[in-house]
Amino acid sequence: MDFALSAEQDDLAASERAWLTKHDPIAQRRPSIDDGPARIPESALKHAVESGLISLLTSDMGGTHVDLAVLVEEHGRAASSIPLAELALATAQLDKLEHPLAALAEANAAGEEIVPLVRASVDGAPIGAEVDDTVLHISGATAPSPGLVDATGFLVAVTASDGTEVLAFIPAASDGLGIRTLETLDLTRSWAVLELDLDVSADRWTTIPAGTIAYLDDALAFYRKMDALGAADRLLQQTVEYAGQRTQFDRTIASFQAVKHHCANMALLTDASRASLWAAAVALENPDPEHRAAAVSAAAAYAGDATSTVASTALQVHGGIGFTWEHDLHLLTRRIKVDELLNGSVSWHRRRLVSA
Repeated sequence: MDFALSAEQDDLAASERAWLTKHDPIAQRRPSIDDGPARIPESALKHAVESGLISLLTSDMGGTHVDLAVLVEEHGRAASSIPLAELALATAQLDKLEHPLAALAEANAAGEEIVPLVRASVDGAPIGAEVDDTVLHISGATAPSPGLVDATGFLVAVTASDGTEVLAFIPAASDGLGIRTLETLDLTRSWAVLELDLDVSADRWTTIPAGTIAYLDDALAFYRKMDALGAADRLLQQTVEYAGQRTQFDRTIASFQAVKHHCANMALLTDASRASLWAAAVALENPDPEHRAAAVSAAAAYAGDATSTVASTALQVHGGIGFTWEHDLHLLTRRIKVDELLNGSVSWHRRRLVSA
């Protein structure tokens, strides 16, 4: 497949990287890292709103998954706490509705609401959903998702017992909703699970076309690994820079053959992950669900394993300094390890490919 980013997409990535460099999420997180889960800074949310990032996939903006992917990679590189993909996917789905819920798309895009997309775990128990006349009853727990502690509400996608696919908006203060904050390896984002046992009135839920949930699961899996790619690429750059500065026996360690091989392997894994993920980004626009699923799982399986290996190798090259609390290496490694496991682990995506 011939593929290259357009000049506009390169500019988009460069602009976002410049903003994130100026408003370094890790530097903002450091003072409060022992005080609780990472929160979404008001400045980051304001930037996402004013830049149109949250509404990127809506019909008015006309953005593609490749456009959103370059942004998610930059947020992964910077270790940002904002759940950009979840917010953009929720806004795009709301924008398509012919239902009162469609008004939430504009509210999300304007920052008046913070409503991310939430799904059940692909390899765990499904969320139960029963339709009784005009009332939807939902019960069960969602998959771990980022940014839920800052959300004003949640867009939950579920399959009802009769096979109908449904989108439901659940305000954060709803009775029967519990938000269980998780303690994970990742210190750069908040992670939580929704525990649901509630009725949703007709004005807050609607049916959606068959196949939408499978598409959303594929999109979430893709963006989780795209985030890991950004963090891995930053570790690669930091490792090469460190190897060129660190000396042993009056020589930089970058001159040692073993270190050269480590850095070359990291670069290979990072570039190959990027290639597979770009193919998946293009496939997300493809109407063929089998083609899309195969491309996403191939990319997620490869990139999930590869980015984790990049993180481990970065730690090995850095040596003792890489183990220190003050160095950013462990924050990026923790983020990659969590990305590796969620929205389908490497082994889950491999099994999916084999059974396809």
